[in-house]
Amino acid sequence: MRPLLAILAFVFLAVGSAAASCRDYPGPGIDWSGCDKSRRLLSEDDLHGANLAHADLSYTDLSGANLSDAKLNEASMSRVRLTGADLKRADLTKAMLERADLRGADLNGATLSKTELHRADLSEAVLVGANLEKAELGRAKLIRADLTNAILVRAYLARADLGSARLAAADLTEADLNLADVRGADLSQAKGLTQEQISETCGDSTTKLPGGLTPPQSWPCIRSEPAE
Repeated sequence: MRPLLAILAFVFLAVGSAAASCRDYPGPGIDWSGCDKSRRLLSEDDLHGANLAHADLSYTDLSGANLSDAKLNEASMSRVRLTGADLKRADLTKAMLERADLRGADLNGATLSKTELHRADLSEAVLVGANLEKAELGRAKLIRADLTNAILVRAYLARADLGSARLAAADLTEADLNLADVRGADLSQAKGLTQEQISETCGDSTTKLPGGLTPPQSWPCIRSEPAE
C-alpha cells in the first residue's frame, strides 16, 4: 500500500501546486498557463516572460502592461484591453483576440501566426517584423500602424482599415485584401502584391503602390460598413 500512497500523495501535491500557481500574484515569469484570468485589472503590471498559454484573459485590462517575451499562444483574449502594452517578441500563435484593443501596443517581432484578430483595433500599433502569417484580421483597424518587414503571407485582411499604415518590405503574398481600405497607406515597397490584389482594395490618390502596379478604375471607392 505504501507505493500507492506515495503515488497518490505525489498526484495530490502536483495538482495542488498547479492550482496554486493560478492564485499567484502577477510578476515577471509567472506561470498562469491555462488559468482563468478574465475580467481582471492588470494594467501596468510587469508580466514579461510570463507563461499565459491557453489562459483566459477575456475582458481583462492589460493596458500598459509589460508582456514582452510572454507566451500567449492559444490564449482566449476576446475584448482584452492592451492599449500601449509591451508585447515585443511575445508568442500569440492561434490566440483569440477578437475585438481586442491594441491601440499603440508594441508588437515588435511578435508571433501572431493564425491569430484571430477579427475587428481588433491595432491603430498606431508597432508590428515591425511581426509574423502575421495566416492571421485573421477581417475588419481590423490598422490605421497608422507600422508593419515594416511584417509577414502577412495569406493573412485575411478583408475590409481591414490600413489607412496611412506603413508597410515597407511587408510580405503580402496571397493576402486577402478584399475591400481593405488602403487610403494613405504606403505600399510602395511591399512584397508579393499583385494587380489582382490591388484591384480588390479601396484606395485613392494618397495610396502609394509598388512599381508596375496601377490604381484600378474602381478607385476611389467608399466602403459601406454595417452597424455593429
